[in-house]
Amino acid sequence: MGGSINVTVWNEFIHERRDERVAKIYPEGIHAVIARYLREQGFNVRTATFDEPEHGLTEEVLNNTDVLIWWGHVAHDKVSDVVVNRIYNRVTSDGMGLIVLHSGHFSKIFKRLLGTSCNLKWREAGEKERIWVVARWHPIAEGLGDYFEIEHEEMYGEPFDIPPPDELVFISWFKGGEVFRSGCCFYRGAGKIFYFRPGHETYPTYYNPDVLRVIGNAVRWCAPVRRPKPVMGNVKPLEPL
Repeated sequence: MGGSINVTVWNEFIHERRDERVAKIYPEGIHAVIARYLREQGFNVRTATFDEPEHGLTEEVLNNTDVLIWWGHVAHDKVSDVVVNRIYNRVTSDGMGLIVLHSGHFSKIFKRLLGTSCNLKWREAGEKERIWVVARWHPIAEGLGDYFEIEHEEMYGEPFDIPPPDELVFISWFKGGEVFRSGCCFYRGAGKIFYFRPGHETYPTYYNPDVLRVIGNAVRWCAPVRRPKPVMGNVKPLEPL
């Protein structure tokens, strides 16, 4: 169960208020669906959205967040650099976990942490996605079979301009023939990052039990390790010189 892990689910919450198709699927927002599931798993969950002051990600909020979940699409460039720097420092220096969902691959924070364009191929045709587990031993894959399927999704295809993942958990295959590294783990400083591909806003992907299971598993994996911060800079020797 979730125990004492504090999760903040961040969502632009723009599509749901502008597009009737999205509003019908997620009337309270994508963040509300994910948060509801995580609360059922015992996590301590809050939500934040783009239009809130400081995007809902104040220093106080982030300092009380163990794992931040990020969904963004149309407002990547409008996210405050101050907030991005704040998240970056919390991940790399303090060990806050970060889960980046779907189109969040183009977010400022993900591109900064990975250091590449994070560009890819895409096609919105509502095709089947088959997500294969390629790291059966990984905690994020706990409770899954060899694969699971999503009936209708947006296609993302290789090449995906990211550094080689430190751990690759999932690979997706699409009906149109493309494949994609859809579950990627990265270590940056003290923090852990997981990128999970599914989640286009015009499909009910975040009601899929396997997708939700992966997000819950990823929260547990991303949670920071409780230990003192390492001593950096000039130090005295441990042994006599």
